[in-house]
Amino acid sequence: MDISTLYRYFTECGRVTTDTRDCPQGAMFIALKGRRFDGNEFAASALEKGCRYAVVDDASAAGRNPRILLVEDGLKALQELANYHRKKVKTRIIAVTGTNGKTTTKELIAAVLGKQYRVLATEGNQNNQIGVPLTLLRLTAERELAVIEMGANHPGDIAELAKIAEPDYGLITNVGLAHLEGFGSFEGVLRAKGELYDYLRHAGAHTVFIDKDNEALTVISHGLTRITYGTDDIDEPYIGGKLGACDPFLAFEWTHDKRVYAVRTQLVGGYNLKNALAALAVGRFFGVPESQLCEALEAYVPDNNRSQLMETRRNHLILDAYNANPTSMLSALENFCNMNVPCKMAIVGDMKELGASSGTEHRRMVDYLKTCGFEKVILVGEEFGKVKGDFEHYANVEALKEVIRKSCPQGKYILIKGSHSMRLVQLKELL
Repeated sequence: MDISTLYRYFTECGRVTTDTRDCPQGAMFIALKGRRFDGNEFAASALEKGCRYAVVDDASAAGRNPRILLVEDGLKALQELANYHRKKVKTRIIAVTGTNGKTTTKELIAAVLGKQYRVLATEGNQNNQIGVPLTLLRLTAERELAVIEMGANHPGDIAELAKIAEPDYGLITNVGLAHLEGFGSFEGVLRAKGELYDYLRHAGAHTVFIDKDNEALTVISHGLTRITYGTDDIDEPYIGGKLGACDPFLAFEWTHDKRVYAVRTQLVGGYNLKNALAALAVGRFFGVPESQLCEALEAYVPDNNRSQLMETRRNHLILDAYNANPTSMLSALENFCNMNVPCKMAIVGDMKELGASSGTEHRRMVDYLKTCGFEKVILVGEEFGKVKGDFEHYANVEALKEVIRKSCPQGKYILIKGSHSMRLVQLKELL
């Protein structure tokens, strides 16, 4: 089936799902294959649950049912359908990627642009080869701007996503040590993230929002129109910022056209300053007034286990347990170390996908923790177990949960930081 024919069926539905646990009435179900499942097996179930059509790539699943549509490859059909739809609606798209901060930056950009525009943004971190197309297929003609997050584990991922989304503008938050199993080195990460710039350069969509303080990004963005933000010299960037207090919430001043504005956010961590400045640069570029920019940043409350402060009956939790790599881990520890609060306790879980660098990077974190003077440090995971030193250590979150149930820490400020697969977020109910 060619893409224009499939699109006609899509227009009857207006919504796509790839999960039979979420089948809105009248939606289109597209069957995908994974290592442990084959969506073709659930096509009939999707129709029973309310989908108007089911798209499969297995002829045996299609049968003679006119509501089951056969394509050559389900994932490719999803991506081509998304690209076809993106071209139809013509919404201006801002692509956001980077090693750290891309989800928070995406959320902040959507918040500031939402003051003046009808905006669509990636939900959660649906930033891969499935999530980006599903986000694009949520676009309607009424959406004036879209903020699309793009993630990458391997070279070529960003190039593929950019080809699907065809962004008009780009923002790379930063480049750091992450997914080294896939990228091999910092230079590999830089090349992979730079694929966004490569696409924009080739497509003639030349505008990027760039951290002027980041030399690596400055080098690889040659030939592009740069809308800058930064902290080194507040007179030169489009948006300049100066860090204020972080006890515990981020406060800062920012400058535009020599006028200074003050913001107190509900984000934890000075490392979020650049994320906020990026959002301000995008907002001013699109004409959002300064007062509304400040309002949007101050009103934004994180709820995705990233830089999130939770006050429980017993403790203050700084929950940053959605993801972890050496760059984000060190930033979180440094920020917690500098916070002027009492009774600090850190629960730190393994960082994943570091390949041959894993031992070195986990040892580096342990060495830094030794200098912090925290009242208590608990390490979780196999990698930290190899380099734990004198710190308390548990093999997994289940073992730690048993200990916490018995000890019931109280009156502490507790940083919880680790990779998502370590499941440290489960600790918040106990603490």
